Order: sequence, then structure tokens, then C-alpha cells
Amino acid sequence: MNLKQLSELLHLSQTTVSRALNGYPEVSEATRKRVQAAAQAHGYAPNMRARSLATGRAMSIGHVIPVSSKHEMVNPVFADFIAGAGETYSRNGYDMVLSVVSDDGEEAAYRAFKMKGSVDGIIVHAPRLGDPRIHLLNEIGLPFVVHGRASDAQEPYAWVDVNNTHAFERATRFLLDLGHRRIALVNGLETMDFAIRRRHGFEAALAERGLSADLALISSDEMTEAYGHDTARALLARPDPPTAFLVSSMITAIGVRRAIEELGLVMGRDVSVITHDDELSYFRNGGDTRLYTATRSSVREAGKRSAEMLLDMIHNQTGPQELLLEAELTLGQSTGPTSKET
Repeated sequence: MNLKQLSELLHLSQTTVSRALNGYPEVSEATRKRVQAAAQAHGYAPNMRARSLATGRAMSIGHVIPVSSKHEMVNPVFADFIAGAGETYSRNGYDMVLSVVSDDGEEAAYRAFKMKGSVDGIIVHAPRLGDPRIHLLNEIGLPFVVHGRASDAQEPYAWVDVNNTHAFERATRFLLDLGHRRIALVNGLETMDFAIRRRHGFEAALAERGLSADLALISSDEMTEAYGHDTARALLARPDPPTAFLVSSMITAIGVRRAIEELGLVMGRDVSVITHDDELSYFRNGGDTRLYTATRSSVREAGKRSAEMLLDMIHNQTGPQELLLEAELTLGQSTGPTSKET
């Protein structure tokens, strides 16, 4: 089936059908859905080369991923984000271009995308404090959305982020209300903006109760299972061990749990654990009964919303937008009142 036949079937002009399939804003959502459903039912696929020439767009979104042994993208969070973003791209007729580069090759990759016109926009991952990529992408003129935020950035930019500060404030208050005072923070790499915000939330909740964070109970590293295990083993072997752990990743929390059980302790009774779980597809937090008390947010939803924001900026030439998502605190079996005097 070609465009003319599809338009005749729908009793719409070829222009309207084309605009509906290309995501133009002047087509109503009802018409867009009707056209997309008919195109799918009858096996119509637009000629992407012709579509690109007609719209002046590459119909692709770029993701640049640096290869690094200590990079936060090497975990299931990235896969879930890409799944959410990819669904949005596909629905709107866009492809995804994933470029894996050396750690010092990011700038060249972004400039190559712009020079070749091979993508219409960029999603920026794992922002750091004062991230230089924001200035670079503003300079070269590629629309972009940051997944997360870059504290101290001096320029406007579009972002989608979870409220990490509030999530960890709330989790820390919950542990304090259970009587815990020696709380360990097992954080991600504190060169990453999200980890900085989580530590700020943790410390702010302690300060509200007139408490200071014990630096001996705060760790920062790549969020692996081994890191969680080794850190928890070392802390629990201290003469004054923590009675609770606040952990930045479900993967790391699995390691913390392993360490607790190796020492003959029971998670939730002898030692409490709260994790940030991101509602990961392949690391479900138990079944009907949640194993971990967790600050819960959907990274797949963040991917979807980031992609929607970027496509809106591309289609409607809107300025930078911002979206702050709140995390839920969900109760599981991993927390309970402290059994020790503090």
C-alpha cells in the first residue's frame, strides 16, 4: 500500500496522512492515532529517505556512551531508559543512533553528529557537576535533553530528573523514626550529580534531628553488587557498626544483603536496608510482597518523558524544558526498629 491508497482508504488528504505519520503538531491526536492504526493494519511504512528529504530531518536521535571501567551507564538502568525512549522514538518514526566512544571522544562524536546532520537531537546521560557537555551542545546548536541535572551549570538546558535530594531525605527520616542513628550511606560515584544530591538529602535529614553524618559510614563508588557486599562487610565488622544502610542502587543492595546474611544477621530485624530501586525490569523488588523498602522511580518512564520532551523541542522549536519526577517510598521487609541502643 502506498500513501495515496492509504489516504483514500481514510478519506483524508495525502498531506494530512503524511503529517499525521510525521508527528506534526497541527494534526489532532485522534486523527494521528487513526492514521497510525490504519498504516499498521495495512502494512504501510513511509519511505524514510523521502521522509527525511521532505522534513529536512535525519529522523534519528543520538546517544553517546563513553567506554569506562567506572561509568554509571554499565548497568541495567541504561537498558530500561533506552527501552522507554525507544518506544517513543518508534511511535514517532525516529531511529536511535548509539555511538560508543573512548572517554576522551565525546566532544568529537557530538561535533560529528552536527556536521554530518545524522541526528536531530541528543540525549545526554550521567551528568556530572558543572558538566561541560551542556556548553558544548549549546555552542554547536544540537537540541538536547539531559537525563538528570548538572549542578552549577551556568547555561539553560532541558532536563528530566528524579528528585534525588527529597527521596533520600525522606528515606533517612524514615530510618530515624525507627530509632536508627548509625546509618551508613552506600552511594554511587560522587562525581555524578545524582549521587551528590542523594548525599545532600541524607545529610540534611540528619541535620534536622541535630545529628552529623559520620564520614566513616559514607562510601562512594561504582554501583556494583561486589561494592555493596565489601562495603557492608567492612562496616559491620566495626566495633560500632551501623544499624541501617541507605543504598543508591538495587544492585548494590543485593550485595549489602549478602554481607548481612554471611554474618548470620537478618535483614529487617538486625540491620535495616533502604535502597533506591528505579523499578528495574530485571531486578524486581520481590513479588507481591516487597523485599526491600525503597525509594521507587521508573527509569523507563524517565526515558519515555525525555524522548517526548526532545521530540517536542525538535518539532515545535521550543526552548529548554524541565521535568522533576518524585520518587515514592515503598515499604518492604528490609526495615524495622533498631534492636540496639544508640
